[in-house]
Amino acid sequence: MSFFTDLQKTLRQNIREYGMFIALFLIMAIFTATTDGVFISPRNISNLLNQTGYIAVLAVGMTLVIVIRHIDLSVGFLAGFLGAIAAIALTSWGLPVYIVIPMVLVMGVLAGCITAFPVAQLGIPSFVASLAGWLIYRGAILLVTLKTGTIIIPDEAFNAIGNGYISDIPGLDSFLPELHKLTLLLGLIAIVFYIISEINSRRNKIAYNFEVLSSGVFALKLIFMSALIGLITWVLAGYNGLSWTVVIVLIVVGVYHFVTTQTVLGRHIYAMGGNPEAAQLSGINVKKLIYVVFGSMGMLSALSGILFASRLQSATTTAGTLFELDAIAAAYVGGVSAAGGVGKVTGSIIGALVMLSLTSGMNLMGIDISLQYIVRGAVLVMAVVFDVATRTSGK
Repeated sequence: MSFFTDLQKTLRQNIREYGMFIALFLIMAIFTATTDGVFISPRNISNLLNQTGYIAVLAVGMTLVIVIRHIDLSVGFLAGFLGAIAAIALTSWGLPVYIVIPMVLVMGVLAGCITAFPVAQLGIPSFVASLAGWLIYRGAILLVTLKTGTIIIPDEAFNAIGNGYISDIPGLDSFLPELHKLTLLLGLIAIVFYIISEINSRRNKIAYNFEVLSSGVFALKLIFMSALIGLITWVLAGYNGLSWTVVIVLIVVGVYHFVTTQTVLGRHIYAMGGNPEAAQLSGINVKKLIYVVFGSMGMLSALSGILFASRLQSATTTAGTLFELDAIAAAYVGGVSAAGGVGKVTGSIIGALVMLSLTSGMNLMGIDISLQYIVRGAVLVMAVVFDVATRTSGK
């Protein structure tokens, strides 16, 4: 009975972190049952992850913006605008893709810093400053696509970012021909890396007398997460393997997770979100952090625009519409707190998967789009209510 007592205690103490995994599992189980297994098919899961990509990278940046108690409404149309700039650079200016992508990312950083300027220097609320950006970039998209409308992108290398898949290991076609071997190998490496990192983290916490999970619950966590990674890997290996979109998202999440959990910059960001005045008094340069976080948000907006334009193989006048709201919703569903100072970039990815899974599942069931918006809105409300309830209870 001690194991179940420990498990119950762990779930109660970490309900914010584990709740979203439980929600995602339930959503996927329900849609798998109601669509006769179509939802969990390799093709649909692969498409779901690719569709999640451009929202997921926005959600990562939005999580940090909300953590420092701000908001950025401009990111949707900024992504659409920079995606159009990438399309124009490739088609009209004749620039190669290896020049266009870094150029657009730098433009995104500059755009984010421009949004940060009135917030950091003038004390203007980020809601107002980013709303101005929302209007400006909406007009900018219309301006750059005024003559041509939809801009078709013929560059195969650029389009492969949103539609291509990593190549399989050559010479192994006869071994498990129906599966993508490199994806399976990468999944196995991910499982081993996860287990080793968790064991090392637990060992370090014990060395400093920090509270850790009981051995039984810790083993259950390792088994559950390893099985989850293995299942996703196996499903993807059944349909072309890992896409470049998924690889890019994993790299972004890995880098931001490391920065937020293992660096001084990450600790300063969460300290500022917890109490900006105390952070300022302790010597943290709050204005500089605002520039860093909004500049990062701008860069991820550019990356989102690249992923979206690449997936559509074109830039359109409506690109970026509601992206910012999807990113904000994903961040909140993923566990970021409206009060600031709480939230993980890994949680934002789960939040994005929850929201896109809802859309994908309801589309497969033939549910009307009007009802889909209502359901997604209800899920967002429940996520915020859950945040308030857990903070009130001291979790």
